[in-house]
Amino acid sequence: MIDKSNSDTVIGSRQKIFLVILSFFLVVSLFFFRTGFKANEMLNQLAKNSLEPEIALSNGKPTVFEFYADWCEACKEMAPDMVNAEKLNSNKIDIVLLNVDNSRWFDLIDKYDVNGIPKLTFFDDQGEFKGFSLGVRKYSELNEIFLALINNSELPSFTKLSNSSNLISKNNLKVLNNSIKSEGPRDHS
Repeated sequence: MIDKSNSDTVIGSRQKIFLVILSFFLVVSLFFFRTGFKANEMLNQLAKNSLEPEIALSNGKPTVFEFYADWCEACKEMAPDMVNAEKLNSNKIDIVLLNVDNSRWFDLIDKYDVNGIPKLTFFDDQGEFKGFSLGVRKYSELNEIFLALINNSELPSFTKLSNSSNLISKNNLKVLNNSIKSEGPRDHS
């Protein structure tokens, strides 16, 4: 004779364990979806508030181009800090978001040699290129960059600076690279 009460308890315990695991999975999933949607919303907010690049570069304010993509996790990570830094410096600096997946911006992507995102490109109040930064920047770093641009002072050391107000063209860069002798670790001549 089989004791049914014992087998019902085992099934009940398995169901309870399954429900606990399922509940945990749902809570974690909701947390990640909520965070992801919020970051996408912030990217969309920044993009909607962006001026056209030509207008931003000619309106007498320093400008930051942010090259990004909707699928870019690093861009999403930086979005809340970018929104907060923009709010702190509103009416003093223009932030222009340029989606690398939009063919409309391919000329700017090529011109500013965007080979990774998020890439921030900096311009002074005269629209002259001043430097760039590749990768995620935290709120304090963004504020430091924005204040340097607003005050027309030197950009922070963690940014890449331009040697002049003009970009080095890709052809000139190739010539420059070819003229530099490259030595490996075993070259001793």
